[in-house]
Amino acid sequence: MRAHPLSTVSLLAPAGLLATLLLFIPVLAVFLMSLTDWQFGATTLNWVGLQNYAELWSDAVFRKSVANTLVYLVLVTGGSITLGLSLALLIESDRSGRGFYRTAFFMPAASTLIAMAFVWEFLLHPSAGLVNHLLQQVGVAPQNWLNDRHLALYSVAAIGIWQMSGLALVFFLAGLQGIPRDVRDAAELDGIDRPFDRFRFVTWPLLGPTTLFVITVCAIRALQVFDTVHVLTKGGPNKATEVLLHTIYAEGFSFFRMGYASAMTVVFIAGIFLLTQIQHAALERRTHYA
Repeated sequence: MRAHPLSTVSLLAPAGLLATLLLFIPVLAVFLMSLTDWQFGATTLNWVGLQNYAELWSDAVFRKSVANTLVYLVLVTGGSITLGLSLALLIESDRSGRGFYRTAFFMPAASTLIAMAFVWEFLLHPSAGLVNHLLQQVGVAPQNWLNDRHLALYSVAAIGIWQMSGLALVFFLAGLQGIPRDVRDAAELDGIDRPFDRFRFVTWPLLGPTTLFVITVCAIRALQVFDTVHVLTKGGPNKATEVLLHTIYAEGFSFFRMGYASAMTVVFIAGIFLLTQIQHAALERRTHYA
């Protein structure tokens, strides 16, 4: 029995209304604001068209923040997926402690990142930090992790991997539990009995939908990095950790250039949308749905 078109519209109306109010109207408002020179607190504004967008491409800070964001994206997404999948495979092999490990590793993703950032600030302290103390025990010289322009971005990325690997772990565990035992038994009967071969030819292909989802979630969350940068480095030293959301925040709420910050926001939203489409186009064809 086919559903009546009016009943379908009535069911979709609440979701459509919420999407319009919470997504489409705010995005439209930001886009319109990006075409003005409005400053925060000002009572007047002027339409400047695409002038803000033209200024972006000559802005060295904006270009640096985009480059840093992309580096952070690659490091954190790749590191989180690799670490999360590795931990998930280890936990899956030890079923007795699965609940404890799943909770323990997921806690960073569920914790308040600002509070955790202060903890990491102490751990990475150049003189009193635990990380440098442990390195000294094995003969490695202490490093100024957050104030060295060659190390700061990688240090912030390591914190991001620590935070998001627990999220990836939970999703991969769910994916592993969804693989039928019969498939693994059949693989063993076909001679695929070594752990690496079983992972390569059975587990990894069947984890395709989960992997696609985890890559998308981790990539979007990596692009949204702000808390750790704002608390630990303020974008320094010498813009070495300046990321796009921190630049938007500084332009909008430190320099009060809301029109210019809105233009950055539009570029940021477009970047997330484009990245998601590229990921699905590149990975969807290689994904095996059982």
